[in-house]
Amino acid sequence: MPEDMVATTPKPGTAPTAAAPGPRAYVQEAAGLVLLLALAVGCFVILRPFLAAILWAVILTFSTWPIYRFLVKRLGGREGPAAVVMTLLVALVLLLPLVILGSRLAEGVVGFAEGIRSLLQQGPPPPPRWIADLPFLGPNLTRTWEEMAYDGAALAESLRPYVGPARDWALAQGAALAGGIFETAVSVLTAFFLYRHGTAVVRMADAVFRRVAGDRSRRLMEIAGSTIKGVVHGVLGTALVQAVLATAGFWVAQVPGAFLLGFLSFFLSLFPGGLLLTWIPAAAWLFAQEQREWGIFIIVWNLLVVGTIDNFLKPYVISRGGSLPILMILFGVMGGIMAFGFIGIFLGPTLLAIGYSLIQEWGKDEDAPVPGGR
Repeated sequence: MPEDMVATTPKPGTAPTAAAPGPRAYVQEAAGLVLLLALAVGCFVILRPFLAAILWAVILTFSTWPIYRFLVKRLGGREGPAAVVMTLLVALVLLLPLVILGSRLAEGVVGFAEGIRSLLQQGPPPPPRWIADLPFLGPNLTRTWEEMAYDGAALAESLRPYVGPARDWALAQGAALAGGIFETAVSVLTAFFLYRHGTAVVRMADAVFRRVAGDRSRRLMEIAGSTIKGVVHGVLGTALVQAVLATAGFWVAQVPGAFLLGFLSFFLSLFPGGLLLTWIPAAAWLFAQEQREWGIFIIVWNLLVVGTIDNFLKPYVISRGGSLPILMILFGVMGGIMAFGFIGIFLGPTLLAIGYSLIQEWGKDEDAPVPGGR
């Protein structure tokens, strides 16, 4: 037997030793990592404009999955038609109110612009009688109002610096609303594919999490799921309570369309400051109708009751859906909104719940391996 073969043949009963990787292997591995990183960055750049919509679709699909499975059973196990029906239902609940709100706001902006144009040309009407009855400020406000009513040119000149910023603000709000409608439409479209292929997506996510977090992956996914459910229940439940309270206030004050305003309040309460679009016009209408007491009641009711109850009710309901303390839920909601926008209501508590669970598990066992370890 040749000497080179004898030198490389292992002795009986001994395991062959792996050859040390050479410089070429290190270069190939580094190049592969660089290409993988470049691919990840490219995918992130491409999907970045749609990340919020994708996250919304995931949350919608996860929170309404039991309804989808019920439809699948009712339709004889056909997942495709069930996904179509579920997507249409979600679009009806989410997109239709936004479209109605957008059309109403467009009409309101047009009417507001006409009112401003008429105000600048003809001057304001005489001041209401209740303004003169206001303590301290009433006489001065009445005198200033009357002066502006008789001098339209002075009024136009005093309002001219504010016309441009008001127009820019209205355009920005319209663009934001249009962007919200587009993002919601993308979320609904994405939700259809998640409904249709949800089981395969869950299996793939479970495999990925097992590679990253090891044996803790199933526990972390359960924590994330329960937290998302708690957030959904907390957000929607709080919105329902606020809508009921707002409707009661409008009905007591005899505001026209009280139930329609309450219906819009349910959806607008999901957005920071959204309730202002319902009760400010209602209060203005009451003041214009010489119903000063009811106008003040609407302002106080919405500022002190409807607008503040979510600060207490929402963290409480969310905390009941998971193991995170109420204080951490509050930090998660507020910090999530500041960091990620509205979608942060869901991301903030979920991330804190996962981190809190990891800290608890590591605290129980000092020798516990890090996520991904074997």
